[in-house]
Amino acid sequence: MSSVGLLYVGAVLFINGLMLIGVVPGKSAAILNFFVGIMQVVFPTIILIQANNDLPTIFGAAGLYLFGFTYLYVGILQATGISGEGLGWFSLFVAACAVVIGILQFTLVADPVFGAIWLTWAVLWFLFFLLLGLGKDSLAYTTGWFTIFVAHITGTIPAFFLLVGRYETNTGLALLVTVAAVAALAAAFFLGRRGIPHAKPSTQDGVAVTA
Repeated sequence: MSSVGLLYVGAVLFINGLMLIGVVPGKSAAILNFFVGIMQVVFPTIILIQANNDLPTIFGAAGLYLFGFTYLYVGILQATGISGEGLGWFSLFVAACAVVIGILQFTLVADPVFGAIWLTWAVLWFLFFLLLGLGKDSLAYTTGWFTIFVAHITGTIPAFFLLVGRYETNTGLALLVTVAAVAALAAAFFLGRRGIPHAKPSTQDGVAVTA
């Protein structure tokens, strides 16, 4: 994933996490989801057109569609009021793909840091599945807080390292990302149990909407 694309993944995840914990209204969050969703569909399409059957390039672009379609889906749901079950089950598909891509990052690409990042995204998208696909509304705050944390752990921070040419990948750094992700998940469950008394998650037809 390009540094610019990764930066805006961090941005939209941050906004969607705030939407889930009731800080940002759904229709307001929909705007950024449309912007980033379109970017994450147009850019990989251009890459694929110019790939000339180069498999590493195609592999790198393919995962971007998972994000692009998710954000466009969120934008449409928030703008129209359609319930989120379809997005929830799509999130299960994304989570499964993220596991595969994460393993390939370790084995095929030799990039353990992005392997850890992809596996973290798999956990996040699985939470979206539980929340939206299975209607586990009690996970709304937990998912929202984890989304906020993951936005920076897997998006903003590595994007800036890439942008300034300081990105490195090794087993030690991958372990650091993993520890940060586990700590973020634990913190999200703690904060999710407490909730926020003055706010409600963004919901439509009784189903919280995020991604």
